[in-house]
Amino acid sequence: MASAAEQDDIQPGDAAMTVGGDRLLLLPDGPQVKPALMALIDGAERELRLLFYIFEGDRTGTEVRDALVAAARRGVDVQLAVDDFGSSGTDADFFQPLIDAGCGFCRFHPRWGRRYLLRNHQKMAIADRRIAIIGGFNIADIYFDPHHEDSFRDLGLRIEGPAADYLAVYHERLLEWINSKRASLRSLRRILSTLTQTEGATRWIFGGPSRKISPYARELRADMRRAQRLQMIMAYFAPSRRWLRLIGGIAHRGGASLITAGKSDVPLARLAAWATYGSLLRRRVHIAEYRPRALHAKLIIMDDIVYIGSGNFDMRSLYLNLEVMLRIDDAAFATRARALFERELARSQPIRPEAYARMATWFNRLTWRLSYWLFVTADFAMSRSLTSR
Repeated sequence: MASAAEQDDIQPGDAAMTVGGDRLLLLPDGPQVKPALMALIDGAERELRLLFYIFEGDRTGTEVRDALVAAARRGVDVQLAVDDFGSSGTDADFFQPLIDAGCGFCRFHPRWGRRYLLRNHQKMAIADRRIAIIGGFNIADIYFDPHHEDSFRDLGLRIEGPAADYLAVYHERLLEWINSKRASLRSLRRILSTLTQTEGATRWIFGGPSRKISPYARELRADMRRAQRLQMIMAYFAPSRRWLRLIGGIAHRGGASLITAGKSDVPLARLAAWATYGSLLRRRVHIAEYRPRALHAKLIIMDDIVYIGSGNFDMRSLYLNLEVMLRIDDAAFATRARALFERELARSQPIRPEAYARMATWFNRLTWRLSYWLFVTADFAMSRSLTSR
């Protein structure tokens, strides 16, 4: 549960900023994200396009579903897609009122077959091709209520402008693929590659299964090779040794700071992250764990470039899962994102080399390495072998 002091220090995202023709507003936690999401749905006049990994049938899920039903009844074209695995705990009956109201509803691919291990991890809501909200949050109480005993610390971004229209185009292309009986991984890769933007102050970067490297990983790698400074808030941090060397290179050139999850809904992920800390600390990377609540936010700041969206910094997000990130190249916006990073850093527990050395008993090192192997090597190798064919 969030402390009162923590809640008092959470800022409302300040004023919206204009970058490359788009108005961007940081939504620094669930209490800011939920009203923005409901306002987006309630204010839609023509169409709503939504996609979420998890959509639960709890109080928040019911509120969002009923708002979508109300939108459909006033003539708005509503299309919702959820990931079949992520939302497997939600009964089909829960979504039936949407279908009865004329909303388009689908699940991301069947849970059987060789694509079983592929996940659509994206989160997005778009109204009238004019306003969009992205981030790490799903539709469930734990993402929006900081007083929930299992609440997540998350992050969102509201976008108003041409970028929202472009995201709506992507949603349509992806929805066509999901609903196609002959959908192939090759055609999915083509969507992700051709719609990832390579120019502009705001660029949509998509991730997903690829034979070599996903657009998300490719763009991130290129920026990391040039970066002088790095600040990262990451819910799941379990990259390969190659990515760790990239972070170490930034630390050598100018400085690198990480905030990782001290509490997680996937305990194995936290243990896997600890397997990387020794190498990073030796490279003078500053690491801190966020412990007030389970961390679910994803934010990367490199010099004047900010990445925000659904992507984690683990092998699944970098190479396998469908992810959506907005890359923002703007010094003023990066300054605002760094201010948010510093607020979260003040609430986090530093992991210093001497403290790590005390923790690194032979048993803990064995546990960390086994967790890393399970979370990174085994899962990634098996999943990629199936989804890269």
